[in-house]
This record gives sequence, structure tokens and C-alpha cells, in this order.
Amino acid sequence: MPATPTQIKELEEKAKLIRRLIIQMIAKAGSGHPGGSLSATDLVTALFFAVLKHDPKNPKWPQRDRFHMSKGHCCPLWYAVLAESGYFPKDTLMTLRQLGSLLQGHPDRRTPGVDVSSGSLGQGLSVALGMSLAAKIDKLDYRVYVLLGDGEIQEGNIWEAAMAASHYKRDNICAILDYNGFQIDGATKVVMNLEPVSSKWKAFGWHTIEIDGHNMRQILQAYAEAKTIKDKPTIIIARTIKGKGVSFMENTADFHGRAPTQDEAAQALKELA
Repeated sequence: MPATPTQIKELEEKAKLIRRLIIQMIAKAGSGHPGGSLSATDLVTALFFAVLKHDPKNPKWPQRDRFHMSKGHCCPLWYAVLAESGYFPKDTLMTLRQLGSLLQGHPDRRTPGVDVSSGSLGQGLSVALGMSLAAKIDKLDYRVYVLLGDGEIQEGNIWEAAMAASHYKRDNICAILDYNGFQIDGATKVVMNLEPVSSKWKAFGWHTIEIDGHNMRQILQAYAEAKTIKDKPTIIIARTIKGKGVSFMENTADFHGRAPTQDEAAQALKELA
């Protein structure tokens, strides 16, 4: 059933709240990665609050859908969504990157709701494939979602996993590409051009869906379509804006891995009010 205007509006407001939390926690920590966290916010918000089968009171529920953030440096987004979902108290967010905190600078499986620690960029699709194959072996009906960064898919092991997922017809895998056009060294088209990105995934045997990654209706429709695909994995290629929602962070590599100052954070929160 298509989402109603009210549901769309609620998800958009939830995404705005998540963006505010991202700014607050990274500013408090004094380090972190706001740009890519903000660009993927709509995608992950829609997933957790409208699509994903999960239970914050039972994080290890065997029937739960799995989510893995392959671009682990954008974990402030994941942490904010987990806290807002009820996996742990929201005030824990302000301990980001502190010694002994549950919320480290990259995802750690000690954090409630995190199944696998993120490793080197490019490993996450292999993790998702492992989860997908485990579902088949255990005869469990869950789906696996994995968030990829666009700079990340320059890594060779992404394509090894892509080939294997297609070979094994893993139709319970849905990859989500946060295609914001920037990585730490600058624009992806300059560092290592990805185009024609959709054709590449199709050539590897994937069903591809291209959307505006900030259009909540398109996002939900893409997740719904992915569930209908049989005998092949799906990738949602979401065109996004680095630093979405904060004018001075948008479409720039500067805030890929730089925390806002207190003044910048105040301005960002004002824009996200």
C-alpha cells in the first residue's frame, strides 16, 4: 500500500530530527563525519521507521531484518536512528567517541542494534552476503540491507561480493548506494569516476533502482520494489547531497570528516529547526 501524505510528512520530520542529533553529537565530540551522515539520513530513516522488521526490546531477535553500515564512518546517523528507535537512551548520543562509550567512531558490536563491527571500507557488502547466506542455511525469512558509500565502491572487494551475491541469487539482499558525489579527497568523478554506475551493477547481475535519495516517497517505493525481485540482489542507487540540510555543508568535501565548531553547529541547528 502506498504511503499516505501524513506518513511521508512524519518520516520527513523524523529525518529532520535525526539530522539535528547528528550535528549535536558530532559537535559535542569535536570529531566525526557529518557530510555523509547527513546525505544518507532520509534513506536510513525511512528504512528503520517504515520498512525494517526489528525489535529494539529484543535486538537479537532471530527473525529480524539485518542492517549493516558498510561506510562505518557515518555511524552518527546509525546511532541517532538506533537511539530514536529505543535501543538505548538518547542521552548516550552525547558520549560519541568518548573513551569507554558504547558509541565509538566506527560501529562496534557492543552497541545495541549493531550486529557486526564495520571494518575497512568495502567489506560491508561481503558482510551482507554472509548474513544473506546464513538466512538460507538457517531457513529464516529475513532481508539484509547494507548502506554503501560512493567513494567506497571504488574498492575491489565490493565487486567480488557483488559478483558472488548475483551468482548465489541472493534476492534477500538490498544494497543502498549513498551517491553524494564526494569522498574525503574530493569529488568522486575526479578521484575515480564511477559512471556508468547503474550499468556496472546491472552487468554484475543486480536489479538496479535509481532514485532521488531525499524524496521520501521514491525511497519507500524503491524499498517496496526491492522486496518483489526474485533470484537476484537489488541495489538502490540514491542520488543525494553531501551535508544535506545544512547550507554550508552541502556539496563540499570539507565536512566529510570535520566536526562543526560550536558556532557552525548553532547555525546548522538553526537551519534544521
